[in-house]
Amino acid sequence: MVRKFTASQFKKGVITLFVAASQLLFSQSGDTIREKTILPIQIYKKDFKEILPAQVLSGEQLERLNSQSVADALRYFSGVQIKDYGGMGGLKTVNIRSMGSQHVGVFYDGIQLGNIQNGIVDLGKFSLDDLEAISLYNGQKSEIFQPAKDFGSSGSIYLQPKIPVFKGDQKTNLTVKLKLGSISLFNPSFRVEQKLSDGVSASFSSEFVQSDGLYKYKYEKKNSDGSVANDTIARRYDSYIRAKRFEGALNGTINDGSWSVRGFGYISDRGVPTAIVNNNFTPKGQQMLDENYFVQASFRKKLFPKFETQLKAKFAYDYTRFLDTVNVATTVLPIDNSYVQRELYFSNSNIYSINKNWDVSASFDFQYNNLDASLRDFSYPTRYTSLVAFATTYQWNRFKFLGSLLGTFVHEEVKMNAKSPDKTEWTPSAFLSYQPFQSRELTVRAFYKRVFRMPTFNDLYYTMIGNVMLKPEYTNQYDAGFTYEKLYDHQFFKGIYVKVDGYYNEVENKIIAVPTTNLFRWMMVNLGEVKIIGADVNVQAEFDINKVKLKPLVSYTYQRAGDYTDKSDDYYGDQISYVPWHALTFTMMADYKDWSFNYSFMYTGERYDAQLNNIKANYLQPWYTHDLSVQKKFNWHSHQIKAGFEVNNVLNQYYDVVRNYPMPGRNFKLIVSFTL
Repeated sequence: MVRKFTASQFKKGVITLFVAASQLLFSQSGDTIREKTILPIQIYKKDFKEILPAQVLSGEQLERLNSQSVADALRYFSGVQIKDYGGMGGLKTVNIRSMGSQHVGVFYDGIQLGNIQNGIVDLGKFSLDDLEAISLYNGQKSEIFQPAKDFGSSGSIYLQPKIPVFKGDQKTNLTVKLKLGSISLFNPSFRVEQKLSDGVSASFSSEFVQSDGLYKYKYEKKNSDGSVANDTIARRYDSYIRAKRFEGALNGTINDGSWSVRGFGYISDRGVPTAIVNNNFTPKGQQMLDENYFVQASFRKKLFPKFETQLKAKFAYDYTRFLDTVNVATTVLPIDNSYVQRELYFSNSNIYSINKNWDVSASFDFQYNNLDASLRDFSYPTRYTSLVAFATTYQWNRFKFLGSLLGTFVHEEVKMNAKSPDKTEWTPSAFLSYQPFQSRELTVRAFYKRVFRMPTFNDLYYTMIGNVMLKPEYTNQYDAGFTYEKLYDHQFFKGIYVKVDGYYNEVENKIIAVPTTNLFRWMMVNLGEVKIIGADVNVQAEFDINKVKLKPLVSYTYQRAGDYTDKSDDYYGDQISYVPWHALTFTMMADYKDWSFNYSFMYTGERYDAQLNNIKANYLQPWYTHDLSVQKKFNWHSHQIKAGFEVNNVLNQYYDVVRNYPMPGRNFKLIVSFTL
């Protein structure tokens, strides 16, 4: 049995550090300024040649999109599918271009977030209050001066925390925020920033989230022919949450360089929403207790005029306890399982500029992971991963090229049972862009990338289910598209930005669970092959009409993602589960003096549930929501007060993102923030 207080000295030390920092920083107050994003959608300077543009939400955009967490904000990007199991405490995961959640790399302040147990990052744990920007890249960033791990994902999400900015002689910034809403939401938070010297600043933030998870939903049960057998309005009980988040950081600059140290903690007690089936609406008694901590640091320095290096390091500790003590309908015996993950990560990246148009880089990463669990006959695995990446960028007139080669070397050890064989993999990528006209308003581009992902510890070692002989999953990505952007000095029309991509992806050796001779025992195997054809379209514009600034945004995605595992299967070529053929998001932002308005429309088209066959009984109807919000800024002496009111799901649509996991209907939120 794993004890809850494993590595308690580490946790106590982190908490003590955060408390001391908060006491120090709360002794003063100040003001802050944030940059607003306008066309084009870049928020910070790119040090190297940009080939693939990112989808970016930043600054006040994040505050106005009726989003509670990072997962909510990502819904506004094209090519993204969010799995949301409902309520405030439900699991929220992201899938980019239908390649699977485990193929998405999530980076926080430049270092990847990990979960060696199942490979999925729960984005519901991360608040938007401390983020300056969220960026999504298909393939990878165009930078080559980055850790080797940054080259190893099929798609990447970068969460950029706020860096303190001070106005004039101010040395302290303080923001206090309170969110109250439907579903008994109570969400206070604060952020304080302190200027310690001309080159060093500190920040500390904390947040508390509480919700009882009670909301109404519509339940339908269908017959095998697709007709409705039952239709009723019920109440959701088991999605409560009580969570605390705290984060502290030090940021500094030196001659030709910079450094940062950051600590993060998240403690939660959540109800686990379960499927509503067979008219069983009562609470299920499933509970998840989480404790997540990490400390990370980075250092960047130009050593010579043409040579620059950077170091990154991280230690993470994650504790999870899952309890199911009531629901005898789904389990024979009560469940009380605990898991402890530890991660140690180090990276060194180097770049050399051969000339102004040609750069080369080399990166080396090392990562240590282990997992303890309170399961019988558990293997207690440890994984040692080494990565090396070589990359180059070259620019010739209006032509740009980026190429990279990533080597991954994995060795594992176990305390009992068999272990997975060592693995060595080399995966290449190539990116091209070209501006055909002197005006440089139009850019065409294409890329190819091959990536593999290691099976998770659950895939390999979960008692009675894991399979140590699993092969890695591979993805092959092909993409072609163009970007057009132009600013106008017109009385009304100020600019337009258009981004269009067509793509073809393959997922080989897809890891799936299949039943054995005993239907109560399943095993992880390499059987799946998925082929995806799709298109992403993003259009932004900006208007200025009688002092009213309008910023419409449209994101559209088409995907045909078929399962091509076995031609003898009757579902061969059918659309894979929960991938809609069409998805559309429209957002309109309006600003007038100190007033801000936002309207969002989100549409997810027809799709099928987790059953394999695309038949009528597995069909899921399209769903859509309308969201509205209004904000007003008030100035009181030298301080700013901001009040906002949101109405989500205005038409009270009843829908499931995942079948039998109902989402909330119409709900409200009041947000008040005070900045010193």
